[in-house]
Amino acid sequence: MIDCMFRRSRPAGEYGVFESTDGTRSNWDPEIQHGSPPLALLTKHIEELAADTGLRVGRLTLDILGAIPVTTVRVRAWVERPGSRISLMAAEMLTERADGGTRAVARVTAWLLAQSDTRDTVTDRYPPLTEGAATASPHAWAGAPGYLETVNWRRQETPAGAAAEAWMSPLVPLVDTEPTTALQRLAMVVDSANGLGAVLDPEQFLFMNTDTVVHLHRLPEGDDFGLRSRASIGPDGVGVTNAEIFDRQGFVGTSAQTLLVLRR
Repeated sequence: MIDCMFRRSRPAGEYGVFESTDGTRSNWDPEIQHGSPPLALLTKHIEELAADTGLRVGRLTLDILGAIPVTTVRVRAWVERPGSRISLMAAEMLTERADGGTRAVARVTAWLLAQSDTRDTVTDRYPPLTEGAATASPHAWAGAPGYLETVNWRRQETPAGAAAEAWMSPLVPLVDTEPTTALQRLAMVVDSANGLGAVLDPEQFLFMNTDTVVHLHRLPEGDDFGLRSRASIGPDGVGVTNAEIFDRQGFVGTSAQTLLVLRR
């Protein structure tokens, strides 16, 4: 039974060390990780690094630097550009190579911004997303083991040709029994926008994302997150999936993912 995505091990110098569980396994290939668990673990390290700064995350960018194996990973975070109002922080994930060295497999960069009281000027581009009855088939990978077992996925009925909508809730902690913040919980599901917004048959096409970029005008709250997502496919094997992100209080931000599109 999957009870978390990562288990913490003894640290190695400046790196935190974590054992990847079956809950990280991708629906594309069970030997590699889905994008959401690495994004969430790297986000956790950035949040911990920023804990006493008074800054909050406004943008997260995950770059997947190579296939991420389901194995022991090392993670560290650092300040790339310090500042009291604007700071750029980064975190990376390493795995071991066959020759005993290490390689970077994922990196997250985050812009963190100073907070001030702008409650009298709040505006939202989209009204809140309301959850209705879930469809019988949540996604095209129904029954795939691994990551998809760790998320309660409720796809919504939408008109033909419209963007797909789903509500998602993580079912397990990110790391062992350690607390998981709302931002980390969002990171645990947001990479799924690509699968949700798919416009191609995964039996005929591979459309894996190389990145996930999340912009947040408001920090998310709670455990439930709604995505409204749709892909656009270009004429030369490249696509982009765009999504709007919601929590129970309303619209919180957007995401975008670059896609490599290949015929099987």
